[in-house]
Amino acid sequence: MYIKDVNIIYYIIVAIVGLFVGELVNWANKRLPEYKKVISTDLFKEYKQNFSPNYILMLVNSAIYILVLYRCGIHSTLIENLDLIKYLLLTPMLLSVVVIDYKLQIIPNRLNLTMFEIGIIFTFIYGISNVAISINMLLGMIAGAGIFLIITLLGGLIYGKEAMGLGDVKLMGALGLYFGFTNIIIIALLSFLIGAILSIILLITKVKKTDEYIPFGPFIVIGTLIVIFVPYEQIIFVLWNIFSLGLYSKNLQY
Repeated sequence: MYIKDVNIIYYIIVAIVGLFVGELVNWANKRLPEYKKVISTDLFKEYKQNFSPNYILMLVNSAIYILVLYRCGIHSTLIENLDLIKYLLLTPMLLSVVVIDYKLQIIPNRLNLTMFEIGIIFTFIYGISNVAISINMLLGMIAGAGIFLIITLLGGLIYGKEAMGLGDVKLMGALGLYFGFTNIIIIALLSFLIGAILSIILLITKVKKTDEYIPFGPFIVIGTLIVIFVPYEQIIFVLWNIFSLGLYSKNLQY
């Protein structure tokens, strides 16, 4: 049996791997904020004594893995499979950003650095087949970090405090290496849009107070997942409609 030209056995394997990786994410979420190594010589001893599984996180990671496989498929060459590989590696780190930033309002430097290091490796590998792709990814890094750094600095000048944390700046810079210039701009727009909507909902429902900090990392992750799974043309169409207040669709009808 095949689903989108991929044997169902591969989906089962990816789902099972996703469960184990999801539990590794749960372990990393405890270790990273404490500045401890995620993988250590006494890993299994510490895990058994001090830890309990997070089945929700395991299932979420497994589900995203299945969707990534469905989205990217499996191809015959390494270059053709790079998107699949990089998204499978990126997914658990994105989930760590959501959990840690929401709970502690920080994105650990080690987490951002790991994303950056893996992104650099992919940038180099893509460059072997097409230098233009590598240049685009490097421009994405500069644009992603640059946009959020400018916002942070302006927030400091205007309001006397950071508009967002430097962890968000580093996160966007790292993600730029995975998505390139155009897509990182879209991720930024989506994260601000989603952040505005969800922040209003959180304030209205009194989950957060008006003077309480709302972490921005989860909004960036949601925007990133949208870019991974939703076709580029559809995202652009929706964004144009939102920012043009519906005038874009009306113009298309004429």
